[in-house]
Amino acid sequence: MQKNTEPNKKQLFSGFSTPDTEKINKALAITAQIPDDPHYFRPTGVQVATVLMDFNIDLDTILAAILSDPRLATLNPKPNIKEQFGKTVAALVDDVNWLNKLTVYSLEMTDQPSQTETLRRMLLSMTQDVRAVLIKLAYRVQRLKVLPRESYELRRFIAQETLDIYAPIANRMGIHQLKWELEDMAFRYLEPQSYRRIAKSLTDNRVQRENCINSFIALLQKKLADEGISAEIYGRPKHIYSIWKKMHRKQLDIDELYDLLAVRVIVDNLTACYATLGVVHSLWQTVPKEFDDYIANPKENGYQSLHTVIIDGDGNRIEVQIRTQQMHDFAELGVAAHWSYKEGGKHDTAIEKNIASLRKLLEEKGSDEALTENFRSELFNDRVYVLTPAGKLIDLVKGSTPLDFAYAIHTEIGHRCRGAKINGRIVPLTYTLKSGEQVKILTAKDGGPNHNWIDPNLGYLKTSAAIGKVKSWFKNQQQTQNIATGKAILDRESQRLGLKTLNLTELAKHFHQQDADKLLEAIGRSDINSRQLAAFFKIPELEAPAAPAQRKKPEPEVKSVISVEGIDNVLTSLAHCCTPVQGNDIIGYISHKKGITIHRTDCENILHLGPEKQSQLISVGWGAKKASYAVPIVIHAFNSQNLLNDVTHILAQAKIHISNAALNTDPDFSAILNLTIQIENTDQLSQVLNKISQLPNIVDVKRKT
Repeated sequence: MQKNTEPNKKQLFSGFSTPDTEKINKALAITAQIPDDPHYFRPTGVQVATVLMDFNIDLDTILAAILSDPRLATLNPKPNIKEQFGKTVAALVDDVNWLNKLTVYSLEMTDQPSQTETLRRMLLSMTQDVRAVLIKLAYRVQRLKVLPRESYELRRFIAQETLDIYAPIANRMGIHQLKWELEDMAFRYLEPQSYRRIAKSLTDNRVQRENCINSFIALLQKKLADEGISAEIYGRPKHIYSIWKKMHRKQLDIDELYDLLAVRVIVDNLTACYATLGVVHSLWQTVPKEFDDYIANPKENGYQSLHTVIIDGDGNRIEVQIRTQQMHDFAELGVAAHWSYKEGGKHDTAIEKNIASLRKLLEEKGSDEALTENFRSELFNDRVYVLTPAGKLIDLVKGSTPLDFAYAIHTEIGHRCRGAKINGRIVPLTYTLKSGEQVKILTAKDGGPNHNWIDPNLGYLKTSAAIGKVKSWFKNQQQTQNIATGKAILDRESQRLGLKTLNLTELAKHFHQQDADKLLEAIGRSDINSRQLAAFFKIPELEAPAAPAQRKKPEPEVKSVISVEGIDNVLTSLAHCCTPVQGNDIIGYISHKKGITIHRTDCENILHLGPEKQSQLISVGWGAKKASYAVPIVIHAFNSQNLLNDVTHILAQAKIHISNAALNTDPDFSAILNLTIQIENTDQLSQVLNKISQLPNIVDVKRKT
């Protein structure tokens, strides 16, 4: 290995100052400690760093490429990269190591474009610094070079993953040099016969193509010089994978493709681009349908150039690309200008700023320290990407919970959701999801949503779509109940009056209702009252029972606060660790000293209970007796003036007792108020938190966990 890396080391030092070279030497000294293994055929950090030198990359990226060598994990002790090279290099190494270990991709994704796109976005969102993606792409180039030593199945897997995930990412970043290399090498493993056939055809006709191109260049160079236009002109190689794709798209054989002959013209400025185009069109016959102005209308990834196809005197078709040096540099080493447009096509200035930063990093080795230290990817920072147990990727809003995930899978899964596991560990439904996590939803056979789920203070749901589904469920439940109530009212009254039939259509029309169900719903919720019905039937006022919302329910028999598996009057106590409140989902823990301790089901102590103690859990529920519970809340405010007075006034109006209060103020007059209040249920808690949040100078108010 050492003999192969020496030339690479020399290349790594080119273009760097003496202090920078010393840092590179320091990194190389660390990799030199790796024991030599003749059976190790994976890419090394030095090889990857050498690939990146063609992209005029900055020092931190070179160091990170060297130090992300997977074999460093075998060293003992492991090098402290952050201490020796700084936090930026350490963060880049962590990102690259994560990317190299990622195993989300499956071959089934090839036929699922939405899944491959979501995976690309997940990779970019979880990468803290976009330069890590460049290093990963270089790793993939090197990985493809050593694939012949791997099994047939692994070769095909890595090649297909390259075409589905990494080549498209290189294209979006505008790094065409890497894109073409990744595509051609991957295609070679996937379709070896087609690859060899196209390569042989290109080789067989190489002399003829070179003579044709040289004659074209000589004439164009002379004519441009006559017009005073300075230009660099050279033949452009055609890439095998792009030729194969065009053959399939146009259903043509390689001999029938017109653009195997290609020339690139680099000029000084924009004006010279169009002047050169005029010269080309004046000298040769053109193919009108093959002209594209990507300068006036750039491609999504920021690519700019003039493309035209001409026919020379021998009938050969030659594709000509005309661009400035700046356009050429961007085309070869550019970044993902595609990312500057998010969903809906809206321009995002924050992303545009990041693109400019990355371009500066790529184009200027001497980037200022603040830029290289602080550059972080904001490309998809408002999304989170998680996996189902089957490996399907789900794209959600950042801040989403397992309950949001459940509704994203299917509305019924959301309605029946009762718990969740993240990477095999039970978590509360209010848990904030992180990209890359696997989520499993635990469901009940029957049942529906909880009213707490749509309370913004309790944090069960983040996505508006999921919140809308829960609200719709409750609306439908209320609608069904009102229809049943309305039907009962009419049935009872028709029996009392001896009416054999009721014309509901006529009745609905009279009260301007859309149909019979709307009529019954209106009666059930008392929008149509007994006096109105009496007037229609021309009978004394119907004595309809009150609507459910107005009907006074009999006071339930007072028993105990907690019911244990249906049995009341059992010794119970509320756990201080999670302070459960009536309305919370609860579970009991059988204690040998305190009877049964009642916890919230999302209590950390319950979630992390050992297997040997889980047998002590018992099903419990809230009884009928009204009681108050001590609940800690915390309030953050801009200003401490009148804070305690205003809050206590709201609590007094709600008849809520304060059992403990502590006010901490800062010199800037901001304050944190910790209170313990006695409340009856979660509805009462939500209402009072809402009222406090509307006070002036309040920053945040929430239940303390």
